[in-house]
Amino acid sequence: MPSKPVADADPPVFASMKRVEERAADDAAALSALLDEVEGPFVVRGLVKDWPLVRAGLESGRAARKYLLDKACAAPFTVTIGQPGRDGRLFYDDDFGMNFRTARGKLADIFRGFDENEGRKDAPAIYLTSVDMGTFFDGLVEDNPSPVRDRKPSERIWIGTDTRVAAHNDFPRNLACCAVGRRRFTIFPPEQFANLYLGPLENTPAGRPVSMVDMHRPDLEAYPRFAEALEHAQVVELEPGDAVYIPSMWWHHVEGLSEFNILVNYWWRETPSYLAQPQDALNHAILAIRDLPGEDREIWRKLFEHYVFDAGDAVTGHIPAKARGILAPLTPETASQLRTYLLRTLNR
Repeated sequence: MPSKPVADADPPVFASMKRVEERAADDAAALSALLDEVEGPFVVRGLVKDWPLVRAGLESGRAARKYLLDKACAAPFTVTIGQPGRDGRLFYDDDFGMNFRTARGKLADIFRGFDENEGRKDAPAIYLTSVDMGTFFDGLVEDNPSPVRDRKPSERIWIGTDTRVAAHNDFPRNLACCAVGRRRFTIFPPEQFANLYLGPLENTPAGRPVSMVDMHRPDLEAYPRFAEALEHAQVVELEPGDAVYIPSMWWHHVEGLSEFNILVNYWWRETPSYLAQPQDALNHAILAIRDLPGEDREIWRKLFEHYVFDAGDAVTGHIPAKARGILAPLTPETASQLRTYLLRTLNR
């Protein structure tokens, strides 16, 4: 039997949300066209329904785990273990540490934990996050082909119980495919970040800042602007074989709705790989600019607008092309030079 849904009723917050737009794509070419044409998120039903992994999961969670075990490499896997019970929220504890721990072990031993906790009300959350499919499995990528392989994506698999991950965003574009169980994605536009009440930048559950609001129990007295974010939210529930596209920098809250879930996602960038991560620039700006006196910050704001956000002919038109250096569009060579310069200055 397929992995069964968790029995708890859906929180009322989801009832009135706009649904993510559904689009049709019969093959990779049709999907590629959608990715180039559609600006916002969308869902494609049954996109990967023919994957062997999906078929195994429709048989049972144990069948899906056996399928993965048969392809697993010998390397140890990292697993997240949360608190007992069915809340499943992987988040901060009261002291802003994490309410989960991580461990490493053989996949067979980790899957034994899934088997032993199956059906238990007091079971801990168990989650293997962002596992590189090509590194940790032999033949999994080939047997379950990516629908966006032309984009040369990073290919990741997420295996867990009924967990909840707070709203966060990613710089790469993202196609998330529900392989086993059911998933719910609640998606917010990039500009809603202030209304999501983001937590710390450097102390995060998984490397990206997350919303402090509990989607199942939003406290609008503590987080009043979240009501505005909900006005712009879109929600979708994925069945096995369905996929949702999340554009770059869109916020998404992710939860497993079944006792056992597997998600496969693909991240890719449209920008060249030699460019740096924008988050690094934000962190550096906090270090170098945020705590300056107000009049100094205003000068730097205008310099950023001039050199970074406008970056037009007024910046370089008066400089001979051969002398523009990093003011010209970056190349692999000039990006490497700039990276070396920054590393040298940061290590002073």
